[in-house]
Amino acid sequence: MNPFEMVVAIIVVVTIGRVLQARYGVVRTKRGESFAFRDDGAAQAENERLRDELKAMKDRLAVLERLATDNNDSGARLDREIEKLRDRP
Repeated sequence: MNPFEMVVAIIVVVTIGRVLQARYGVVRTKRGESFAFRDDGAAQAENERLRDELKAMKDRLAVLERLATDNNDSGARLDREIEKLRDRP
């Protein structure tokens, strides 16, 4: 292998390494490298949406648990609670 081919091979290896770092979100710190996801707006918006969805599901589960454990046999009350759950987004 002549010196020119060796330089080209080194450049190719370094380029592939940089592309993989960018792809997987490797962030360089002063102490070295750490694998971490980048904080971009899309990821934060998705996290916020998922948190809101989880909160809504927990609220619905709490209502359903209360309905399941209630000793009151009132059918009208049960219908109202179910309708409240259906009206939620």
